[in-house]
Amino acid sequence: MIIDPSEMEQLARQLDDAQPPEIVAQALQRFTPQIALSFSGAEDVVLVDMVAKTGIPCRLFTLDTGRLHPETYQFLETVRDRYDIAIEAYFPQPDAVQRLVAEKGLFSFYRDGHQECCGIRKVEPLRRALATVNAYLTGQRQDQSPATRAAVSVVQLDTAFAADGQSLVKFNPLARWTAAQVWQYIRAHEVPYNPLHDRGFRSLGCEPCTQPTNPGQHEREGRWWWEEATKKECGLHALNVAQG
Repeated sequence: MIIDPSEMEQLARQLDDAQPPEIVAQALQRFTPQIALSFSGAEDVVLVDMVAKTGIPCRLFTLDTGRLHPETYQFLETVRDRYDIAIEAYFPQPDAVQRLVAEKGLFSFYRDGHQECCGIRKVEPLRRALATVNAYLTGQRQDQSPATRAAVSVVQLDTAFAADGQSLVKFNPLARWTAAQVWQYIRAHEVPYNPLHDRGFRSLGCEPCTQPTNPGQHEREGRWWWEEATKKECGLHALNVAQG
């Protein structure tokens, strides 16, 4: 599918001041069945709840890097059962993982930076997942990372992951919500969440690259803590770096 630029501009204007549930509903109405929700197993479950409340079927996929916390795997099953929804898991290519581990070991990212490992375990699987849709929903927020996400918009053309000759529309319904608003929704609607959040993990990724944060620290400081703030993106949201 090719999206006309004027159509994209109209959609962006229409949703610019809309609340997340309305953005979710409009995205599904416009692109179903060629739309999916990218679910990381953290607070993205707010979007799962909003999707469920629309009554419109939507594919739900997650990236299983093979190095997630045990609690995250258990939480995925909780979400599956709670919302009676299938969760498509995309895994990294085994040969690529085997080559990386054989050549550099299991923890090369501490020495070489996380981009190579994330490219294999996250970016390539995401590219496969997005090759099957024309639009997708993410849980990105502007306040998640001032260094790379402050300018995230509600809707954008994803030129980083679009298949050749196609358009890919990326919806970020929670872009203008704060972490406090996310947790207000979780509590008000009794939405399940990853129990690691109760142990100080405010931003969740792979187990070796995620740690709890202390009071006063930004949530993203718990991710890739050995690297500077401007590098705290794994490549899933490549547009952030391009725009930063």
